[in-house]
Amino acid sequence: MQTDKPRKKRETPQEKLERLTTIERKLWAEGHVIAGIDEVGRGPLAGPVVTACVSIPMDRLVPGVDDSKKLSEKRREALYPLLLKAADYAETCFIGPEVIDEINILSATKRAMETCAAGFRGSMILIDAVQGLALPCEARSLVHGDALSYMIGAASIVAKVARDRYMIELDAKYPMYGFARNKGYGTAEHIAALKKYGPCPEHRRSFIGGILGERHE
Repeated sequence: MQTDKPRKKRETPQEKLERLTTIERKLWAEGHVIAGIDEVGRGPLAGPVVTACVSIPMDRLVPGVDDSKKLSEKRREALYPLLLKAADYAETCFIGPEVIDEINILSATKRAMETCAAGFRGSMILIDAVQGLALPCEARSLVHGDALSYMIGAASIVAKVARDRYMIELDAKYPMYGFARNKGYGTAEHIAALKKYGPCPEHRRSFIGGILGERHE
């Protein structure tokens, strides 16, 4: 006879906040001033890669922060101004398709991370996965950091909203690609439009050669 498995207790907002600040609370106890860095847009066929560096003091934490991929667009938009208001430091960096094609997406991401963090004057930066950065203070790289660290999660939201808004603006300029819906990612609609209309200046030539039967040197 089968028995129903007990339902997993739903995490309360306070429990979630405590879980996501586990790393930060240890660092705060050591006297660190902390920021988080994350990126969005490494995979799309068009548009920039965007990074954000965000530092929020312990007494101004905004409830509801999580990895931006786990949040709805409406929720990210609601959190975005709250995070910017609470932050002591919040900078974004956009690096466009021409540079991505020239130096490759990983190098472009690293450059963007270094740029957005350059003005931070704290003592510790938490980064989602990427290593080997030239940063103004000590740094720790965390695999799946946007799901483990509040600061990285906050940075992921700021970067995501900033990039999404940019892609929506591009949609008005290049409506045939559906950028407002696909944000530059390789959806069936986007690929079909790319084959029909060809690329626009916002497309990454190093990403679309195979789709168009071209080679990118």
